[in-house]
Amino acid sequence: MKTQYFTATSLDGFIATENDSLDWLFGLGDLNDSSYPEFISDVGALAMGSATYEWMIRNAQKVATETGFAWPYTQPAWIFSSRKLTIIEGANIRFVNGDVHHPHTEMRAAAGTKNIWIVGGGDLAGQFYDAGLLDELIVQVGSATLGKGKPLFPRRVLSPVLRLVSVHQMGAGMAELRYEVHKGGVSGAA
Repeated sequence: MKTQYFTATSLDGFIATENDSLDWLFGLGDLNDSSYPEFISDVGALAMGSATYEWMIRNAQKVATETGFAWPYTQPAWIFSSRKLTIIEGANIRFVNGDVHHPHTEMRAAAGTKNIWIVGGGDLAGQFYDAGLLDELIVQVGSATLGKGKPLFPRRVLSPVLRLVSVHQMGAGMAELRYEVHKGGVSGAA
């Protein structure tokens, strides 16, 4: 079982625009031609930041058109937010805030032998990293630049903490990089 941060980023290191838009991403490739279908089949629980969850709420119709459901996950999800948010009907979610350790313990129990997916955003993944709970980063890099926006991973991580284990080209618009996080080497967090 691993705790994984699986996300897409622009070439200049942003996962969304400054207005939380992901529109830049959709023209770069087909999700079904990526590692996502295999990845999601091994996920037993989700961790999601409030900005990502609010994007799901704002784009529920678009998500439903693409996936058939406004909430496309069957796994239980922990939404990290200090604000009260709308509940998406049919979603198996819990709202939590504060330190990631206790929710991570709950997610591990719910996931069983499957993995935990940190869906987004970068700061939430950074909190798991800071706590020594992040095992892997799976980053799909798109052939687009945004100039500014929400950073991929707003932490200082110096070698050799991240170990590149694979690179895979996905068509002409994306490349997937997989990194293992070496425990005990977590340092330089900013």
